[in-house]
Amino acid sequence: MSSASSGPSTSRPANPSNGVASNGSPDVGDLSSSSLAYLEDQYARYIEDAGSVPAETQALFRQLDGEQSPAAPVERPFPRRSVFNPPGSGGGSPFTPAPTAVFETVDGVDEVGLQEKLDQLIRNYRVRGHILAQIDPLGAKRLAPPELDPHYYGFTDADRDRPIRADYFGGPELNTLGELVDWLRQTYCRSIGVQFMHIDSLRVRQWLASRMERTANRLLVERDQQLRILKRLAQGVIFEEFIQRKYQGAKSFSLEGAETLIPLLDMAIDKLGDDGVREIVLGMAHRGRLNVLANIMKKNPRDIFREFEDKDPGRYIGRGDVKYHLGASHDWHTLAGSPVHLSMCFNPSHLEFVNTVAIGRMRAKQDVYHDQDRDKGCTILIHGDAAFIGEGIVQETLNLSELPGYTVGGTLHIIVNNQIGFTTSPESSRSCEYATDVAKMLQIPIFHVNGEDPEAVAQTLNLALDFRREFQRDVVIDMYCFRRRGHNEGDEPSFTQPVMYEMIRNRRPIFETYRDRLIQTEEITAGDAQEIVEEQTEKLERELSEARSDVHKAPDNKTPRLWSDFHGGPANMADEPDTSIPVERGAEILATLTEVPDDFKPHKTLKRLLTQRRDVSKGKRRANWADAEAIALASLIADGHPVRLSGQDAERGTFSHRHAVWHDAETGHTLLPLSRYATEDSSIEIVNSPLSEAGVLGFEYGYSLDRPRGLTMWEAQFGDFVNAAQVIIDQFISSAEDKWARLSALVMLLPHGFEGQGPEHSSARLERFLQLAAEDNMVITQPSTPAQYCHMLRRQTLRKWKKPLVVMTPKSLLRLPAASNTLDEICGGRFEKVIGDAEVDPEGVKRVLLCSGRVYYDLAAHREETKRTDIAIVRMEELYPLPLPDLQEALNRFPKGAEVVWVQDEPENMGAWTHLRMAFGSLIVGQFPLSVVSRSASASPASGSGAAHRIEQELLISQAFDLEQAGGDS
Repeated sequence: MSSASSGPSTSRPANPSNGVASNGSPDVGDLSSSSLAYLEDQYARYIEDAGSVPAETQALFRQLDGEQSPAAPVERPFPRRSVFNPPGSGGGSPFTPAPTAVFETVDGVDEVGLQEKLDQLIRNYRVRGHILAQIDPLGAKRLAPPELDPHYYGFTDADRDRPIRADYFGGPELNTLGELVDWLRQTYCRSIGVQFMHIDSLRVRQWLASRMERTANRLLVERDQQLRILKRLAQGVIFEEFIQRKYQGAKSFSLEGAETLIPLLDMAIDKLGDDGVREIVLGMAHRGRLNVLANIMKKNPRDIFREFEDKDPGRYIGRGDVKYHLGASHDWHTLAGSPVHLSMCFNPSHLEFVNTVAIGRMRAKQDVYHDQDRDKGCTILIHGDAAFIGEGIVQETLNLSELPGYTVGGTLHIIVNNQIGFTTSPESSRSCEYATDVAKMLQIPIFHVNGEDPEAVAQTLNLALDFRREFQRDVVIDMYCFRRRGHNEGDEPSFTQPVMYEMIRNRRPIFETYRDRLIQTEEITAGDAQEIVEEQTEKLERELSEARSDVHKAPDNKTPRLWSDFHGGPANMADEPDTSIPVERGAEILATLTEVPDDFKPHKTLKRLLTQRRDVSKGKRRANWADAEAIALASLIADGHPVRLSGQDAERGTFSHRHAVWHDAETGHTLLPLSRYATEDSSIEIVNSPLSEAGVLGFEYGYSLDRPRGLTMWEAQFGDFVNAAQVIIDQFISSAEDKWARLSALVMLLPHGFEGQGPEHSSARLERFLQLAAEDNMVITQPSTPAQYCHMLRRQTLRKWKKPLVVMTPKSLLRLPAASNTLDEICGGRFEKVIGDAEVDPEGVKRVLLCSGRVYYDLAAHREETKRTDIAIVRMEELYPLPLPDLQEALNRFPKGAEVVWVQDEPENMGAWTHLRMAFGSLIVGQFPLSVVSRSASASPASGSGAAHRIEQELLISQAFDLEQAGGDS
């Protein structure tokens, strides 16, 4: 993955544990495979000339070669120590070589052997201690690994009193082997289990071990914080009980059994805010969402109750979403007074697909505020255990986390681990030990914690967020809990999980168990706790009374302030801004984009392309697709509109046409010429994405939600690749305005066209987008010239009417001489929704061929070859919203009753035909008979044979011109 951008660097932050020290020499304590190439190069230099490498590196290579540095003392400056040979035990001065007696036996046991075994024991507690951790509130036990038992290494009970060196371990002063083992168990085997030894970096592992072992992984919680935790638990528990009591059987996807999520989020937001974070974006599925909306996002409970009452059905006819999919925003202030803005994403039922949408939103917020250090914002994603391991989008999300074009400085992942998915137990839903095992693909710790130990949750959160801040990486908290009810409130879970739910029925709410613990330790009184309960219950009763009154009306979704200058709505509210630019400016842009720095060596083919572009700027050559795109992007950036384009091979373009990012042919260094037009308020990012569709498209959609003044584009490598992102299209892009009143101007560039490349590289499934098209929810186009493409991109950015834009982009047309324009055509004019035919005398026209996209050029070539003057060809460049006035104007030039034939490459059951037939029936614009010429209906878009494709195409074109043969029935 590579990315290029303007302005402050957007590359990943410097990692202090990348295996190379600040002076350029390797950090020997932190070597990894990424260091090997550097070391090999340095060693080659050392062999040729030892003085050519740093002194530290010389010393390393002398050591590896078995040599002594001339400047080093002959004797070892520090003795070899072990916990069984503490200072002062007769081992000699710490600054002189240890006597040989150090390595003799102690009480008949080999000291060195003991030390090695203890080292193994300590390491295995760090690696495997999580298996013994008491993380399951239902008390499930796992088989203890033998390597965590001191007897496994030959230690006896008598060895518990063996003295050890006090400063060997990261904990407090420990004097005996028994004390050390007990401390290990407290650190790694109580309510918190940690997986961190898979991390390659020694520095990171040591940082984590030190933080945990100093405190036995236990946070000292002050009374004020304990009381706040208790209040948040009360809010969570009482809210759920209130809902169940007042709306028995109604779906709410209760948080019961996992209410510790509420104090966890409360503590997270406060800590992040006090650490300097000013924006938090939350993404979560429906489990516990109402609770989080009420108690974290501060949505008024009366509005939630009103949604349960469902007294305003007229407001939601044909629109809106269920209550547990809705989002919200809230301005939070920490106890210390730090302001934090919270945004919870709207989310459909496809669980994890909101992940990259939330991260994309955070990236956009950081870019808006020029937060290139990525430390002023944080994304919090709340997952279910079965979805986290089961949905592939999770892997895509994790993979984006440290890629320069997508990083946001680390995401906090919280897994509400109910230990069940719908009705399915873990052994039937995953092939690994933990639901979090997929996260081990990253160099990050995974914390498993018992959700019924709120103070352990507090410790885990503090450590997790400190790790995120220190290393700017994702971090995972796997909070084990349970689901008190079924998948929903009408479900009976004991059908499939009788044993588990018998245990759950006997569990008391977490508020009660934590309350009793605080009373026992005399932190609070029973009266204090009862006062908390009564206060929360009375508040909810008041809110319910208000919700049930006829006075209260639930508020409408309001357009975010960021979008106050823009609007959606019907197409008749669409504006048509002036998209033209002076020809001189277009020429200057192209000329500037061909300037090569003296120290840059472009690829030989790129040199030729730059020469051609210079000729376009001088009027000596017609402009192609890439020239038009460059003019559109440069002019927008220069006028203060940020531009972001991502996709597989987006830098050079899948068809080697764009070359927006240059690579030095000798050094590999990159150059982004468009960055010359960046301003303080605008930037340009061209990002080569990973091989991901759903994840990346979700990210760019999220980015577009918080960058309304910019142009955000995702380009599929081939149009059919969009198939893998269908959930994002169906449940976010096409329906968000209808469901959630949220606008987006995201652009999807989808290479589309039948050119003999087989079924999988022909169709971007135009028919699917047209099937989703309703209520002017998006714009669907298929531009046929570079000029149209240029004006379309400028129109999309400059419009106040904001809708997602689907573009069926070409492949062969990128370089087709017929599909080119003069500089005047690209810079002047506007986007034409319909392009009429001025090549023939309208009076003599007997048939009008109506088409879209590349088939036009086949039709035009055939007409010229056969000298037909009785056939007109009209292009529909915008397929939705249907441009009826423009189409009427184009067709009214021809005699009434002239036959109109829709011609498409696609099979009859695909493409635009079914949409047009539904819209027009047998008469287009009320007066022209309408029929179709296409390939026969098919289960697959195209033939896999190039020769067969050519035969089919010739037949299709011939039929379109055969006046004796009418098209298919409409």
